[in-house]
Amino acid sequence: MRVMDGIISDRGSRYAVSGAPCRSGDAARDLLRELKRNKRFAKATHNTWALICDDGAIKNDDGEAGAGMVILRMLEREGLRDHLVVVTRWFGGKHLGGDRFRHVQTAVRHYLDALQAGRD
Repeated sequence: MRVMDGIISDRGSRYAVSGAPCRSGDAARDLLRELKRNKRFAKATHNTWALICDDGAIKNDDGEAGAGMVILRMLEREGLRDHLVVVTRWFGGKHLGGDRFRHVQTAVRHYLDALQAGRD
């Protein structure tokens, strides 16, 4: 699993983005368990994720309402199938309001750009 840590920091909240090829919801949950073997990710406030595969469009907000849909929409626009993307947030004590969605988008864009650069 590719992990990009410390990519965004805002008012104490910190973000990371991770991802890997993935073909099913069950495989996504296995990859998430693997990510959480790292105690830092296991203790994160939110590990939101999305995946488009033969099982359909699957998302999980992990308590960050709406974040999974943001990831899913970006995957749909990019046409990326069979690839799990996870955005992790460590809450810093101050609510970010709508900025949290902007940060999720920025994190996913960071991952997609790195993925594209790796394909070239």
